[in-house]
Amino acid sequence: MILTLTPNPSIDRTITLAGELARGQVQRVVSVTSQGGGKGVNISRASVIAGEPTVAVVPADKDDPFVTELLAAGIDCRPVRPAGGVRVNITITEPDGTTTKLNSPGASVEAVHLEAMASTLLARAPGASWTVLAGSLPAGAPPEFYAHLVRRLRAIHAKVAVDTSDAPLRALVDALPGSAPDLMKPNGHELASFTGSDADELENDPVKAAGAARTLIDRGVGTVLVTLGSNGAVLVTREGSWHAAPPPTTVVSTVGAGDSSLFGYLLGDIRGLAAPDRLALAVAYGSAAAGLPGTTIPAPAHVHTQHVIVCALDIAIV
Repeated sequence: MILTLTPNPSIDRTITLAGELARGQVQRVVSVTSQGGGKGVNISRASVIAGEPTVAVVPADKDDPFVTELLAAGIDCRPVRPAGGVRVNITITEPDGTTTKLNSPGASVEAVHLEAMASTLLARAPGASWTVLAGSLPAGAPPEFYAHLVRRLRAIHAKVAVDTSDAPLRALVDALPGSAPDLMKPNGHELASFTGSDADELENDPVKAAGAARTLIDRGVGTVLVTLGSNGAVLVTREGSWHAAPPPTTVVSTVGAGDSSLFGYLLGDIRGLAAPDRLALAVAYGSAAAGLPGTTIPAPAHVHTQHVIVCALDIAIV
């Protein structure tokens, strides 16, 4: 079972344009879709589609349409006391796959709201194969929230994955090794933000990305999965490092591709796959998501690991 926490969920509205986005102009819209989202929610959605049990912890009223939609999608949802209504995020996609995101901050939380989320998660983590802390933090939350929660989860021997950015990511890294999760999933730009590396170089050079990720392994993180967009992903563990090149993909929307990659890795781990095969499944899931419209989560039928090329990297772990 995959347990997810999305502390700052959203209603994701995707607007698909007929042409290139032009600021200040009236434009034709091909379609508008709306569904409950957020990184953890996306992972739980992928779990349901793949037939893997999941529980999603989200701050929302139990009769909120956001929760109703998740339940209708088959997601076992655990709503906890929210600070306010679920925020709305807007995604604009162009025909060539270019994606523009407008994310609202959401309601400002207090300590009581954060503890409600943490307590609900901690009560269910012992029965989970993985506990995933994913996405941004709501306004009012201290950047150290994830770092502190990882410590509490480690104390009950839960297996923890974290996917976040900006201040919460920096706080997590600053608190290593005490806050070290079993898995971190930064992208190239996020990895560069705390390693002092050049973001574009990491995105385009898997060896450099693996070298930067190694610093997290040296500081106690169990495994690092670095997504590199069109250049696939890098996986670094104590045992070795690998790069996976994605299959040829016509990019429709990159929204949710990173979340799908993380799910692919977790699914591979639950199935007992070797590290290179877990990486191949992660990249196959991410590529499949990029080829689907809006925030569509890929089904197993969309995922083709046979087209993913994985090679070992010569990166020494000390």
